[in-house]
Amino acid sequence: MKGLLFALKSGFGWLSTIPVGISMEGIEALMRHVYVFPLVGLALGVILGGVAYMAGQALSANLVAVVVIVAIYKLCGINHIDGLADFGDGVIAHGTREKKVAAMKDVSLGTGGAVFIAIILLAAFAIVSDIPRALLPLSLLVAEVSAKEAMICFAAFSTSLQKGFGQIMIERTGSRQFLMGLVISAVFCVAALGPLGLAALVAAQVAALYMVLVAKRNFGGATGDGIGATNEVARVVALAVALTLGGVLPWMLW
Repeated sequence: MKGLLFALKSGFGWLSTIPVGISMEGIEALMRHVYVFPLVGLALGVILGGVAYMAGQALSANLVAVVVIVAIYKLCGINHIDGLADFGDGVIAHGTREKKVAAMKDVSLGTGGAVFIAIILLAAFAIVSDIPRALLPLSLLVAEVSAKEAMICFAAFSTSLQKGFGQIMIERTGSRQFLMGLVISAVFCVAALGPLGLAALVAAQVAALYMVLVAKRNFGGATGDGIGATNEVARVVALAVALTLGGVLPWMLW
């Protein structure tokens, strides 16, 4: 139990800007219990949902979307969207896999990365603006849980390409951790939004598997940038499902 709690604490240090501290010992503990990612996502989603609820009491839908997006990157940091930018640079680069990997590792922001970031931010803005206010807080909760489980999914079904923290997660994460995280995530998502929450979770995992294929096709394997990129893509996919199916599938407030 002590190791599990240490892993959970380290999960907040890894996945958010909450100042709990992070160490190599903490990373090792987290990688042994990587299925706690959805628990971190739950806590982050509760905070973001609270922000959306309070903003919705006074602001227009467009301004609520801006506040929510700012809150996401204030709370979760920019490491994952930076991974999306690097991933985009590599995918867009022409030439051999070696050239694509070199472009992904380049610290400068390229056109591909800029385009990927712009698409994700525009999509998030459009979707959050249109989600009904009564549904938005719980949709954000489900999206964060789904995105964190998607990171596990990406790592579990990928092959490590290079050394780094991403390599540690990819090599330590297997189908067992994925299934444990999936069960935990399903409980949270169904409790929050019923069938709609489950649909959002499933869609996020499909997006993660697609990211696995994109990484394999372009780079021959996966890195930490792919894990971060998957978090960003899966969050938007989950929110898109909440918006698209919110009037079709039943959802409940507990």
